[in-house]
Amino acid sequence: MNALPLSPVPATPDAFRAAMRGFMGVVSLITVGRGEQATGLVVTTGSSLSAEPPMIFACINRTSSSFPILKAEGQFGWQALGAAHEPLAHRFSGRTGVKGAARYDGAAWITLPSGVRLLADAPVAFDCELADMIDRETHTIVLGRVRAVHACDGAGSLLYSHGAYLALP
Repeated sequence: MNALPLSPVPATPDAFRAAMRGFMGVVSLITVGRGEQATGLVVTTGSSLSAEPPMIFACINRTSSSFPILKAEGQFGWQALGAAHEPLAHRFSGRTGVKGAARYDGAAWITLPSGVRLLADAPVAFDCELADMIDRETHTIVLGRVRAVHACDGAGSLLYSHGAYLALP
């Protein structure tokens, strides 16, 4: 296999964004709030942090409409989206113009005693308590302590790369 030579360019914000589109990420959904304050957002920057104790992390832009609700509530749901969840990803990413609690329409949800909502058919979902928030530049690294785990076998995976979703069965 012949590799193309690298031709580095200055790391401007536009060049950086374009380069980051080449990374493939698991599409995750963070759910926050209750009632009319319910909302959420899609992230591709999140993963496990530790198993003992069980913790996850996600990077969230502080300009997100979900950010102040997450900060105030101190708890959230974090779920990987499955192969059939592309329409849900579009709603929660803001691509359809749907905002707030209306983003939850058309999907099956489990509401836990904590009040956190998890997607019933997500490949994996976590009920999380906010453990810490670390501000860096435009984003906050959100650390969540996992209180409960929900899994649904056979849901596949939804990935994101080069500005498009890719469903894996």
